[in-house]
Amino acid sequence: MSAAVAPWLALIPGMPLLLAFLLALDGRGALWRLTPLAVLPALLGAVLLPVGASAEYPAVLLGAELALDPIGRGLLLVTALLWGAAAVFAQGYLGGSAGAGVSRLIGSEHRHSRPGAAPTEPGLVRFHVFFLLAMAGNLGLILAGDAMVFYAFFALMSLSSVGLVVHERTREAWRAGWVYLGMTMLGEVALFSGLVLLVHGAGGHSLAELASEAPASPLAAALLLIGLGIKAGLLPLHLWLPLAHPAAPTPASAVLSGAMIKAGLLGWMRLLPEGEATLWVGDLLVVLGLLGAWFGVVAGVFQSRPKTILAYSSISQMGLMIAGLGVAIQVPALAPVLMAVVGFYAMHHGLAKGALFLCVGIAGRVRGPWILAYVGLPALALAGLPLTSGWVAKTALKVPMEGPLADLSVVLWVLTLAAAGTTLLMVRLVAVMLRERGPSRPLPLSMSMPWLVLVVAGVLLPWFWVPDWTEASLDAYRLWSVLWPMLLGLVVGLLGWAVARWRGWGMPGWIPEGDVWVPLERLGGWWLRVFGGVPGRVHSLWDGVMELLGEGVRGFWNGVLAWAVRGERRMVQWEVMGVLFLGLVLGVFLVLALSLG
Repeated sequence: MSAAVAPWLALIPGMPLLLAFLLALDGRGALWRLTPLAVLPALLGAVLLPVGASAEYPAVLLGAELALDPIGRGLLLVTALLWGAAAVFAQGYLGGSAGAGVSRLIGSEHRHSRPGAAPTEPGLVRFHVFFLLAMAGNLGLILAGDAMVFYAFFALMSLSSVGLVVHERTREAWRAGWVYLGMTMLGEVALFSGLVLLVHGAGGHSLAELASEAPASPLAAALLLIGLGIKAGLLPLHLWLPLAHPAAPTPASAVLSGAMIKAGLLGWMRLLPEGEATLWVGDLLVVLGLLGAWFGVVAGVFQSRPKTILAYSSISQMGLMIAGLGVAIQVPALAPVLMAVVGFYAMHHGLAKGALFLCVGIAGRVRGPWILAYVGLPALALAGLPLTSGWVAKTALKVPMEGPLADLSVVLWVLTLAAAGTTLLMVRLVAVMLRERGPSRPLPLSMSMPWLVLVVAGVLLPWFWVPDWTEASLDAYRLWSVLWPMLLGLVVGLLGWAVARWRGWGMPGWIPEGDVWVPLERLGGWWLRVFGGVPGRVHSLWDGVMELLGEGVRGFWNGVLAWAVRGERRMVQWEVMGVLFLGLVLGVFLVLALSLG
C-alpha cells in the first residue's frame, strides 16, 4: 500500500476535526466559512483511493485501523457530497442576510426570531463546530476498521448531533434534543456493551474478525440491534427521529436523515456475527423493517409539516433497507448481492432525501410552480420513477428475492406495496408545501446550487456506479413491476388531495409528531404528579431519624441532605444539565481532536 494512503485516510476525518478545533479556539472569527472545504479529502479519497486501501496507527486508540471497502467507498462518496452540499447551503441559510429568516414559514426554525434578523456570530460558530464534529464522526466511522475506532467515531457523531438539534434553543428544540440525547445515550451503552462481548469472543478488535470469528452470542446481537437500531430508526426505537428532524435547522436535518441515519445500517452490515445461531436476527430485521416501512407511510400521511413528513419517510425507507439486510442474514447465499444492493439503496436515499430537506429551506423563498420543480425531481426519484436511482435501487432489491433460493413472495408483496406508500407520502409532501404562503424572494446561489448538485448526482449515480444493474432494469417486466406501485400511490394520493380540496377537509391529527413518545410523556407527567412528593416525604422521615441520634449528628446530616436536595433540584433543570453535559462532551471532543487530528 502506498505511503500516502495512511495520511490521506487520517485526513478524511482529521480535516473536519482540525477545523472544528480551530473554530472553537477562534470563537467569533470567519473560519466557519471554510466548513465546505472540510469534505474535500473525503471526496477525493472516495474517487482516487483504491478499494482495499487501509492503514494502521499504533499510537492512536490502542492501534487504530482505517480501511476503504467497496460498500464504504460508495457511502463515503455520497456522505461527503451530502455534508459538503449541506455546508454550502448553511452559508446562505444561516449566514448573514442571505439566509436571514428563510425558515420562518416551514419546519419551526427561527420561529421565535425577529423576521429578517440574521443569527448572531456566536450562534454561527457554535453551529459549525458541532456540524464539523458530527461530520468527522460520520466520515470516520465509514472508514473504521476496528471496534475502538468505530465506537469512537460513532459516539462523536451521535453526541455532536445534539448540538445541531438544539441549535435554535426553542422549547421544541430542547424537547427534541433531550429525547434525542436520552435515546443516544441508551444506544451508546448498548453498542459499547455489544462490542465488548464481540471483542471478548473473537480475541481481537478488527471488524472483519468480529463478524466472522466471534461466537454467535444472542446477547451481543441483541445489544447491537438496540444500539445501532436507535440510530437507524428501527421500529420501535425511532422515537427521536420525528422530533429531531423538524427541530434542527434544515442543513442539519439534511445530513441527519441523508447521512447519519445510515450509520446504524452500516454497523449491522459489518458487526452482526455470521452463522445459523443468529438467523433469528434476520427474521426480526425483516419483520421490524417491513413494519417500519408501512408505519412511516401511515404516520407521515397524517402530518402537516414538511420536515416531519420527511422524517417519517426516512423511517419508511430505512425499513425497506433493514428488511433487505434481514433477508441477507436469513439466506446467506443472497448475502453478497443483497449487501451491495442495500449499500446502493442507502446511497440513493441519501442523495434524494438530502435534496428534499434542502427543498424545505428553499420553499421559504419560492412559490407555486417553482416548488413543484424543486420538490418534484427528488420526490419522483424517491418514489422510483423509471430511469432514476430509486427505480434502479427498488428493482435491484427485488431481483435477488425472486430467485429459487428462498420463498420470499410475502416479503416481495409487502415491499411492492410499500413503494406505493412512498409515492403517496410524496404527494402529501407536495400538497403541504404548496399551501405555504409568503413573499417570493431571490434565491442565493449558495442555496440553489447544493440542491442542484444532489439532484444531478442522484440522476447520474446508477449510470456510473452500477451500470449493469441499470441496464438490467430496462427489461419491460422489471419496468412495470416498479412502475405500477408508483402509479397506484400517485392515483390514490391525487384523488385524496382532490376530494379534500373539494370538501374543504383537513388532515386529522390522529398521529402526533413523535407518535409513541407523546403518550409516554403524558404517562411520565402523571407519574410525577402522583409520586413526585415521595422523595420529599422520605427526606422528612430521614430528618426525624437523625434527630433521634443527637443534636450534633442531626445538624451534620441535615446539612448534607440540604446540600443534596438543592443539588438534585438544580440538576433536573435543563439549562444546568445541558451546560454540564456539553462541557463533558466538549472535553472528550478535545481529546479526540488532539489524538486524531
